[in-house]
Amino acid sequence: MSDERLLAFARETLDIEISEVQRMRDRLDGSIVTACRLLLACEGKVIVAGMGKSGHIGKKIAASLASTGTPAFFVHPAEALHGDLGMIDARDVVLFISYSGRARELDTLLPLLAESQIPVIALTGNLTSPLAQGAACVLNISVEREACPMGLAPTSSAVNTLMMGDALAMALMRQRDFGPEQFARSHPGGSLGAQLLNRVHHVMRRGERIPRIAVQGTVMDAMFELSRTGLGLTAVCGPADRVVGVFTDGDLRRWLVKGRALTAPIADAMTTPGYRLPLDWRAGAALEALHQQQITAAPVVDADGDLVGAINMHDLHQAGIG
Repeated sequence: MSDERLLAFARETLDIEISEVQRMRDRLDGSIVTACRLLLACEGKVIVAGMGKSGHIGKKIAASLASTGTPAFFVHPAEALHGDLGMIDARDVVLFISYSGRARELDTLLPLLAESQIPVIALTGNLTSPLAQGAACVLNISVEREACPMGLAPTSSAVNTLMMGDALAMALMRQRDFGPEQFARSHPGGSLGAQLLNRVHHVMRRGERIPRIAVQGTVMDAMFELSRTGLGLTAVCGPADRVVGVFTDGDLRRWLVKGRALTAPIADAMTTPGYRLPLDWRAGAALEALHQQQITAAPVVDADGDLVGAINMHDLHQAGIG
């Protein structure tokens, strides 16, 4: 088979799936609103269930719901009939996925769920199936054509299922005003979590690693402190460690180019008041501020302006920020 034929087959698959998704989008109606209302009113968790490929997609849908503000988990229907049904109670809503709507497990599960007054949302391609008939709400994922050339492998129908799940999750996310900070709390190990959950005080240098000299010191004192800490700046402090200025590597170079004395008071050479970062700022905001100020480091101060730390871009990058 030629390369051109392979490329054509791949494109044909995508074309078929795209057209089926467009059909599903065009027929979308108030049923998805009903489904959203059921899920928003749910006082427990959303239980996603499905067999075979539907089960694999169900796991992804459950994960998407859970990470965007709707508590959810996946239960395999066969396992539910052998003890896992005990995880479901009357406060929950079941989201059952079955393209045919005719799974053997449904014959047992649907009456049990109805007896417990647990509402079922059906994702199915068969609107006259037992699943559709027993559901409080039906989301139509039917397709006219699978992308599989034999019409057997769930392709277009699998894509429709996944996208209907995404449509639900994103609609709920918006209704809940679920924002970046809540998302970060669901993803604390990721880059977004690091940027939104870490504060400056989590990342900053402390103790002896903080470059500082007294305002009574000299330019030479500042030069030694720059060399000792390697941060690229030193804070200049007055009484009680109040930051009154900043002296950087660049300030030192400019001072020397002008032929000024190293014994001169640091007060004559420092930048006043100098940029400083609040200790409780988000680390992501701190990195953005350093970029905006076109600097690579800054002292960190408390609400009174007293020196409590120091930070540079490398520290932030090491913490997964940016």
